[in-house]
Amino acid sequence: MKSTPRKEGFSMPAEWDAHEAIWLSWPHDPVSFEGVLPRVEDAYVRIISEIHRTERVELFILDENMRLRAEEKLSGAGVDLGRVRMHLFDYADVWIRDYGPSFVVDAERRRAAMVHWIFNAWGNKYEELLKDTRIPEHMEKVLGLPRCRPGIVMEGGSIDVNGAGTVLTTEQCLLNKNRNPRLDRAAIEDKLKDHLGARNILWLKEGVAGDDTDGHIDDIARFAGPRIVLCAVEDRKSDANAAVLRENLRLLSGMRDQDGKSLEIVTLPMPDPVEFQGRRLPASYANFYIGNGVVLAPVFGCPNDEKALEVLEKVFPGRRIAPVNCRELVQGLGTIHCASQQQPKVLSSNNMIN
Repeated sequence: MKSTPRKEGFSMPAEWDAHEAIWLSWPHDPVSFEGVLPRVEDAYVRIISEIHRTERVELFILDENMRLRAEEKLSGAGVDLGRVRMHLFDYADVWIRDYGPSFVVDAERRRAAMVHWIFNAWGNKYEELLKDTRIPEHMEKVLGLPRCRPGIVMEGGSIDVNGAGTVLTTEQCLLNKNRNPRLDRAAIEDKLKDHLGARNILWLKEGVAGDDTDGHIDDIARFAGPRIVLCAVEDRKSDANAAVLRENLRLLSGMRDQDGKSLEIVTLPMPDPVEFQGRRLPASYANFYIGNGVVLAPVFGCPNDEKALEVLEKVFPGRRIAPVNCRELVQGLGTIHCASQQQPKVLSSNNMIN
């Protein structure tokens, strides 16, 4: 793409808009998932089982042995393997939301494209994961879509959009010196507007405790409609997240959308603290995935699980809420939204795969 997506008529659609497919990477890292890898695989089986009937599953695998294992587990759960397309590729981690591209669409001309951000493993924290930077190039070859490269460090989990021109993000992540030290807030806003087709950038402060991504938005606040925002809150005043989430709620309450209209804020509880080897993990009910007809919702075996599911049922009345046990998945420092990337549906036979 020679110009920016915005100049060529592209913008990032809301997650609740129709999807062509969901992109996932089968879990395999015994370091991230020490002692729990089979349970993490079970979570992926649950995710794929719930989503594959309404959107195609594009699944990265490492080798033929992994293909056979995944096929056996998926078939055993009743998954139609004809709805799952596997891609043999040497990847390191499962968090495709962050190392994969963001999709944008030109609805008027029924076109799609990819925005290929620079992935530096969340501020150069994990050198061994940098080979995942090659994933967008492979997806370009598979899909035949234009690929735009803004030239800035960004992760998909650090942004959320309402599909109408507003982007939600955090200062802790996008203004962090381990991402784009030469860019100030205004320059980053310009990049987001040019490459996501946005007009309005809303900045919250910080993310949840235990989050090694430096405050990704998809653990604290998510759009559930053009003007509806789900905001995570912590009622336990002594909890490490209480003050941070209370400040984010205060900021959101005074924010406006791209047309200057007030937002409708719906609070979402937090689970009890989830830990591994004495370390706090970033468990959050906000890390859900909005699919075609279904919302995949992380649960953790906590008392607030049911309350969180009830909130999601109210804000997504046309979708079934499918809980996924993420107690083990979050050991890798993410859950469902982090592990997935939606591919929007457009009706053009020459740039989308049927």
